[in-house]
Amino acid sequence: MKIPATAKAVALATLTTVAIGLAFAQTPQPQPAQPAPAPAQAPASDAMPVPPAPEITGTAWVLMDAASGNVLAGHNIDQPVEPASITKVMTSYVIAAEMAGGKVAETDQVMMTENAWRKGGAGTDGSYSGFEVNQTAPLLEMEKGMVVQSGNDAAIALAEHVAGTEAAFATLMNTYAQRIGMKNSNFMNATGLPDEGHVTTARDLALLGRALIHDHPKAYSYNSIKEYTVGPITQPNRNLLLWRDDSVDGIKTGHTSAAGYCLMASAMRGDQRLISVVMGSTSEAKRASDSQALLNWGFRFYETHKLYDVGQVVASQRTWKGKAEEVQLGVAEPLLVTVPRGRYEQLKPMMDVPSSLVAPIEKGQAIGTVKVMLDDKVIAQRPLVAVEAVEQAGFFKRLWDEFWMWWGE
Repeated sequence: MKIPATAKAVALATLTTVAIGLAFAQTPQPQPAQPAPAPAQAPASDAMPVPPAPEITGTAWVLMDAASGNVLAGHNIDQPVEPASITKVMTSYVIAAEMAGGKVAETDQVMMTENAWRKGGAGTDGSYSGFEVNQTAPLLEMEKGMVVQSGNDAAIALAEHVAGTEAAFATLMNTYAQRIGMKNSNFMNATGLPDEGHVTTARDLALLGRALIHDHPKAYSYNSIKEYTVGPITQPNRNLLLWRDDSVDGIKTGHTSAAGYCLMASAMRGDQRLISVVMGSTSEAKRASDSQALLNWGFRFYETHKLYDVGQVVASQRTWKGKAEEVQLGVAEPLLVTVPRGRYEQLKPMMDVPSSLVAPIEKGQAIGTVKVMLDDKVIAQRPLVAVEAVEQAGFFKRLWDEFWMWWGE
């Protein structure tokens, strides 16, 4: 018997109504985004108000937490300044990076060329290492002569060995500086001797120190050597803090008549590391005492915590048209914050994600942002990413989810 079209339509409508009813009963309904869970509780400490940072003598200075990258205090931190011999920290970074890439090795024999000797050797007004002209030495020895003795001759010889010429090496320096995030720096040479256009900033130098510590810890460790001998000449490290504070393990001094006395220092106390940069100070003693005051102030009044680690689930969010009903969200890199001591428990994490997430979703795909608030200000934020992939569901599951997405509009 032939069924009338109207009967078919009624039957189809009835089945659809029943199916939708079943789907309504079985399909989870969309939920509003939830705030990110609070970070793990930390031991309470005295919530003392933070006094002003010490008064520092210099054209520019900054104090930075090495783990979070937060600037704790500073003055003229983005003002262009001449870096003098602190430039050699950038030289160290390039050598370490090129070594990590297999381009050079510690055992390479580096020639002390006549050019390097004439521009940076004993006959000049700057600091020198004392390697003999037209003789070779292992790269590692010459690097230590550059780092500890601040040898201009060693810096030039190393630059020539790595890149052929010092000018070509400066191009590498600027390339790596951009990768580090040093937005206001331009390097013209490997030594820090005065050169038009050779500038950086206090913030950029702190970022450089942070990068060297994190990316190339072995190369950084040479900065803690207190003295070094080349031939008959033994010279001390000019960083006075290495003798005054056991927590200090670097980084570099610098001085020219134009740049003044400069010091990039770093210290580790417990699990916290700070980096200070003082540029344009009036004396070797003043740059040391000011740097010490900054470090002491920072360690006394600030603390750093890891809120979320890579792979840790920060939140879960409803997913449509996927085999899984929700996607787990986390961070692609550790989220650390530096806060005044005793205020950790006052942090307020918040999550901002799209209202509708539709599969497929790839592992590591960026989905929204997690923000950390203190006193109604954002002190840190990171992209939220999918901890695991969510594959696309079959046809009927996608069809029903499409209906409920439409129904919820």
